[in-house]
Amino acid sequence: MARGQRKTIEEKIEAKKEEIRLLKIRIEKEEDELEALMNEKKAKDIDLLYKFILKANLSAQQAAEILEEHLQGNYEETA
Repeated sequence: MARGQRKTIEEKIEAKKEEIRLLKIRIEKEEDELEALMNEKKAKDIDLLYKFILKANLSAQQAAEILEEHLQGNYEETA
């Protein structure tokens, strides 16, 4: 059975370079999509915190101070 013409080593190298180039483009696209998703999550998290701060009638500075105190172990819960 006759086969098609075999590729030269140069043609194989060029084909592999093109495959790598296309994969790099795909990786860049996937990284862009990941960054967009992470930014969306960040915006949702910030919105959640903002709504909570408003509901608690606190300023951003006051909320930050409360969190800082909590992180330092100086937070005392009032029941």
